[in-house]
Amino acid sequence: MTTTLQVQWRDRAAELADTLTGLGKLTDPAWQAAIRAVARHQFVPRFYTQDSTGAWTESDTSTEDGRAAWLDAVYSNKPLITALRQDTDPVRVLSSSSQPGLMTRMLEALDVHHGHRVLEIGTGTGYNAALLSHRLGADNVFSVDVEPGLIELARDRLAALGYTPTLAAADGALGLPKHAPFDRIIATCAVPAIPWAWVEQLRVGGVVLTDLKTAHSAGSLVRLTRIGDDRAEGRFDPTYAAFMGLRHQPGEPDRTVTWAARDTTVTRRSTSTVDPQTPWKAMVVWFLAAFDLGPDVSIGYTGPDTTSPPTAVTLSTPDGSWAHIALAAADGAHEVTEGGPRRLWRAVEDAHQLWHRLDQPGWGRFGLTVTPDTHTLWYDQPEGDHRWTCSPPTPHLGYWTKVDPAQSR
Repeated sequence: MTTTLQVQWRDRAAELADTLTGLGKLTDPAWQAAIRAVARHQFVPRFYTQDSTGAWTESDTSTEDGRAAWLDAVYSNKPLITALRQDTDPVRVLSSSSQPGLMTRMLEALDVHHGHRVLEIGTGTGYNAALLSHRLGADNVFSVDVEPGLIELARDRLAALGYTPTLAAADGALGLPKHAPFDRIIATCAVPAIPWAWVEQLRVGGVVLTDLKTAHSAGSLVRLTRIGDDRAEGRFDPTYAAFMGLRHQPGEPDRTVTWAARDTTVTRRSTSTVDPQTPWKAMVVWFLAAFDLGPDVSIGYTGPDTTSPPTAVTLSTPDGSWAHIALAAADGAHEVTEGGPRRLWRAVEDAHQLWHRLDQPGWGRFGLTVTPDTHTLWYDQPEGDHRWTCSPPTPHLGYWTKVDPAQSR
């Protein structure tokens, strides 16, 4: 017997597939069929929204209007927050269902073929695992998540639709060695370094696709191919993307950082023509700046009080360095105030100058080479003049070093 809900969700799923196709996020007929066939609402029975005060509200399906609004949101091209830890202050987001257009773009970039075995890092709701199971068969799909509760929910939801992929509650950085090797690894989380365990668990010729973030918002999707026993290499996706960071323990942030008090013993004032909102508006510039700023740079807005619009962008690092850059400009120049042992905004200005010297490249001009000992980011070519290395690739990379091309040849 066909219910009203079944008709509604199928219509909405078809509309979502059409929307993503129109946006250029979905081109493969096999993935189009998967979007139409997999009931996303089964994996998102509720979601949470946050208002301007920071308060969270759970979606309401107790009324006909509420159920319609819930279905509309579930089958829209929007990410949805699906799990919170509410016993902390502030409330901590534990899981989300990614924007469908980003999911399909990643799945198409993964370039799966019949018979491929795929490991997903970050099970979340289970929706992505369902799409993979529909395409490849559940026997070829493996997924891990650090949250045991999410794994159990995903397992039940997948089984209700007839999918039984292999799921495990584990630290995603370790992969799933028991079931290796894999042809593809897709990580729906951000990592500061590519865990070598992922490369080891790929067949030679296999692909890993993940979000590399060397600092807050600094990085994007990178697709690497294992090209030997001790090497993986590839390029960044042309379009920016961002995911929640990979966590190593259930319910907790992946680590804590010790912050020194802001150093105000010496205050420096200057002006800058670089847009203060560069960390959000010029993502490649911010990526380049983060090599000098380090992995723990904090960015945000500041103002006279919480009821007024912000007046400046603020940067700070754990060593006590800080910078305020006025949003308002006088004759095209923004007032900069800095303190502490380092001049943080100068790193952004230097990155901006480099970006212009390189003819303002997008993400696709950058690539990454990973070995057991070193991460090397490069511009245009792996052996080109503009490279940055970080060694060893610990779970938290630290600072990258610019390679002097004269010394590397």
